[in-house]
This record gives sequence, C-alpha cells and structure tokens, in this order.
Amino acid sequence: MAQVGRRSAPRLPGSRRPRRRPAAPRNRVSLLDLVTSVLVVHAHPDDETISTGALIAESVVRDIRVSLLTATRGERGEVVPGPLSDLEGTAALTTERERELQRATAALGVSERFWLGEPPAREAGLAPRRYRDSGMTWIRPGLAGPAADDEDDALAIAPLDEVVADVAALILALRPALVISYDSGGGYGHPDHVRMHVAALAACRAVGTPFAEILHEPADDGEWFDLDRHLTTVTTALRCHASQLTVDGSDIVHSGGQRDPIKTGIGLRVLPGQSASLRDPSQGLTDVVDSHLDPDSLGRHGTRGRQKGV
Repeated sequence: MAQVGRRSAPRLPGSRRPRRRPAAPRNRVSLLDLVTSVLVVHAHPDDETISTGALIAESVVRDIRVSLLTATRGERGEVVPGPLSDLEGTAALTTERERELQRATAALGVSERFWLGEPPAREAGLAPRRYRDSGMTWIRPGLAGPAADDEDDALAIAPLDEVVADVAALILALRPALVISYDSGGGYGHPDHVRMHVAALAACRAVGTPFAEILHEPADDGEWFDLDRHLTTVTTALRCHASQLTVDGSDIVHSGGQRDPIKTGIGLRVLPGQSASLRDPSQGLTDVVDSHLDPDSLGRHGTRGRQKGV
C-alpha cells in the first residue's frame, strides 16, 4: 500500500506485483513432543509390528518409554507354508507366537510387555484369565468379519466391562501419558481389533488418559508420520513373526499369499474424552491441549491433507 501523500510507482505492462514476505510460521509441535511414555494396545502378536512398528521405533529413538499390551496369543492364526506349518491349530503355536512376540518387541525396543487378563492387566480381585483369539472370516477383499465358530473364551464375546476393567487396571498401574490403539474399524475389521478399540477407548475415558487412534492415511484432524528411516528396524521385527508372514523385499507376504507393503507411514488422531491434557504423571508435567489437537499446531512430522504415498 502506498504511503499517504505519495503516489505509488507505476506498474509496467506485464509486470508483477512484488511478492509479500510470507508470515513467520507458527511454532509447530508434534504429538510425540508432548509425551514421555505411551501404552500401545493390540489384539495379537505381529499386530504391533505390522501396524505400529515404525511408530514404536520412532518413539524409542525419542526416548519415549513404550509399553505394549497384547490381548491374545493369536491362537487361531494361519501359519505360512513351510517348516512351521504343522503348528497351526495346536498348543505349540501359542508358545511359538509368544516367542515371536518377544523377539520382535526386542528388535523394536519396547520397554515392557503385558498380556491382557494377567496382572497388572487384570482387575484387582479377579483370578488371571486368558483371552483367546476370536478368529475371523473375509467378507470381501480387505474387510474381515466375525468367525462362525467363536469359542467361549474368545476375546470378541468376552464381557466388555471385564475387558475394559482389565485395560484400565494396566493404565492405572503404568500411568502412560498416551494410549494408542486401533480406529473404530479395527484397521480392516477383525473383531478382536474392533474389540480392543472399544475397550481401550472406554478405559481411557474412565481413568482420564488421552487416547489416540491409528490412522492409515493423512487426515486434517490428525498427525501423519513418514518414518522410512525405520524400515530396517521394522523389517527385522517382521521377520521375527515367521509363523505368520514372510518378508519379500519391501512387501509382507501373509499366510494366504496376500501381499502388503511394509508400513512406515502412520497417523495418529487423539479422540475427545474426559481428559483434555497430555501429561507424564512421573514428571508431574501437564501440557494442556485440545483433545483433538489443533491440526495447525501439529507438524514436525505431520502433513495435513496430503495424499498417502505408497
């Protein structure tokens, strides 16, 4: 704008107005900058690596303490063809998947692991129990639904209030700053994934701990992390789950032959609840944020509205 009392310099035909200097960027903060401890909640061994392996590895290098809660031993998992195929449907598969989980989480740097239904992930006063893999059936490519033959101890039909109470017991024991688990669809519809989303979210709201759901593509109200630098770590952890998958280059090959790219991109969206703060109780530090988080304030690894890369 010309100053009062002075004329603006004439513009030559075809010339452009001088560009305005861009405004200074707002200070941006990543969700992971607000926490020093997280609890990651999954349904079966291998889910932690397939869905959140890169995020776990990123958290570890940021000196965030990562705890893992696994709900079942994956007893009904289909075994890939090969030397372990005889384990399918046997008690020995349970033992093998426990070993695989131990090796994979060590590769990722997980600080501590817990089984749902066993103390401290068990409501006080109740005897320990095991939640069993509910199984699934494919409704259509990419979407799973309930199996036709749920067993009595299957996670998907266990009393929801009991599952919620067990998750809440672990949250109260650990006091993580943030709990991370599936979205409402369980990623691809597996009934155990959906169950753990419902239970983890309800437990967080009951005890006042922030909950973040996993996003599979960028969203305006979430934060997206591109974590290709952790590909080697994730690949090493994936190879530990040898009964369930094989790694072929940059792809995961599942027991049925389906191929998926190894995931190093992941998003998080904090859901609204009773708590509007992210805090680390061990430090007594409270960072008050909106429970959805202002997407304009996210950003070190977040990208808003971009298309997901392959």
